[in-house]
Amino acid sequence: MTEKERMLAGKLYDAMDPELRADVLRSRQLIQSFNTSTFDQQEYRSELLKQILGGTGERLYIEPPFHCDYGGNIYIGENFYANFDCIILDVARVFIGDNCFFGPRVSIYTPVHPYTPEIRNSGLELGREVHIGNNVWLGGGVTVNPGVTIGDNTIIGSGSVVTRDIPANVIAAGSPCRVIREINDKDKAYWEKQLEEYRNS
Repeated sequence: MTEKERMLAGKLYDAMDPELRADVLRSRQLIQSFNTSTFDQQEYRSELLKQILGGTGERLYIEPPFHCDYGGNIYIGENFYANFDCIILDVARVFIGDNCFFGPRVSIYTPVHPYTPEIRNSGLELGREVHIGNNVWLGGGVTVNPGVTIGDNTIIGSGSVVTRDIPANVIAAGSPCRVIREINDKDKAYWEKQLEEYRNS
């Protein structure tokens, strides 16, 4: 296996491999262009994001600055929004569903370093995929750790550190992040009332 194949298979790999370094250089150059673009260059920004990322829906908007390792290992669904300072370290694949909103300074990490210092100091590492479902809202400053899955319709409170899987249809928060409660019919009724008032105002 090549080092890139090992990386994507979740096995130990050498991050200094020439093929991987070339991929990182390409990503850095595109990201620099994206991050230095101006507000009135929205079409150009969209074109750059589609070159950087592995797959996207038609509608996505990321506020600069944005940072990632490779970009090509990130797959984003339809109608995505990320606020300022989003970081996605994608040595493993990251899957983000439809209609997901990220607050400012959301970070998603896939790299895992060996627990023993002798191997860690050798420079070898591995990655674990992250899966985020549809209609997920990550509040400002949320950190998602390697290997985590977040279910559909879930809200993660600001500043949370998500170290384990979070189910669908819940509000969760904390460090480490824990489920606080389910999203229920009272929530639905409250927000439908807010929408009705907005439409009638």
